[in-house]
Amino acid sequence: MVVYLIGAGPGDPDLITLKAVKILKKADVVIYDRLANEEILAYATDAELIYVGKKAGEHYKSQDEINQILLEQGKKHNVVVRLKGGDPFVFGRGGEEMLALINEGINVEFIPGVTSAIGVPTSVGLPVTHRGVATSFTIVTGHEDPTKKEKQVKWDYTADTIIILMGVGRLKDNVKEIMKYRDSETPVCVIENGTLPNERVVISNLGDITKKKINTPALVIIGNVVKVYKKALK
Repeated sequence: MVVYLIGAGPGDPDLITLKAVKILKKADVVIYDRLANEEILAYATDAELIYVGKKAGEHYKSQDEINQILLEQGKKHNVVVRLKGGDPFVFGRGGEEMLALINEGINVEFIPGVTSAIGVPTSVGLPVTHRGVATSFTIVTGHEDPTKKEKQVKWDYTADTIIILMGVGRLKDNVKEIMKYRDSETPVCVIENGTLPNERVVISNLGDITKKKINTPALVIIGNVVKVYKKALK
């Protein structure tokens, strides 16, 4: 009996790994997220499918409920797949699910996925590092209120490139905070629905980005690497 924590990638079903596909074909049950492309589920031809998706303000299942489902299924079946958008360990709570399973003596194996934080910028030709421009990057969740006293998110404003996941809802608050450390002319690129047919790219700067119409899901890239991307578009 094994539970596989599998990353489904950033959205495009062709970006899932071959190893993940092999396990999906063997699965007895697949427990999957909202951001896991449903085309991927077609590989799990004989599996029971359990949806446990979550999005801002609307949780179909709480994390505790998801953990309980994993424990129940892990004790009943030989091959259980926990399919998560992106990579299981990049803001995917994969670590929490891993520990819950291990504490119950259930075997866990891991198959990484292409995280949207890097895969989505790469897919449009935006390098998150570039010689002479950016030699460091930081990935943060923009979901936390930046004004609260006790913060879990530790922003690295000194990184050459800042990549914000789940940041649309609090974009104004986060941009206001970032502009205490970065010039308002710092370039910004927002990518909606990265790697999918309805992908949309918005280019602006810190001073103006919050005036743009931006929809979820989207990620935000801040830094001079956006200038490199703009050159590639010419």
